[in-house]
Amino acid sequence: VQLQASGGGLVQAGDSLRLSCAASKRTFRNSVMGWFRQAPGKERELIASITMRVGVTYYRDSLKGRFTISRDLDKYTIFLEISGLTDEDTAVYYCAADPNMTGGPDPREYDYWGKGTLVTVSS
Repeated sequence: VQLQASGGGLVQAGDSLRLSCAASKRTFRNSVMGWFRQAPGKERELIASITMRVGVTYYRDSLKGRFTISRDLDKYTIFLEISGLTDEDTAVYYCAADPNMTGGPDPREYDYWGKGTLVTVSS
């Protein structure tokens, strides 16, 4: 397993949540890593990405404000903090790595994917 996302579960509307994604390979140190989500019946969408080496972040415009991406370079781990959860945030959340440093919103640009962690928001 090269990427492992964790931290999902059943939460209440209005709660906050922190997801983690640990990378098992040192090669990800020079990658762009991102958080995606896929809700039932919808396409997978990028939430945010971060360059592992220097920490430059990118957020999807429509999701700015409640999501914060960060990293721990020493542990090859990225995090996604979500505040003010609503039922629209119910989805499987995935982390992914792009060793080619493209880092755009297209999931096809990411070569490595974790299995995903399910977040279910109860209202």
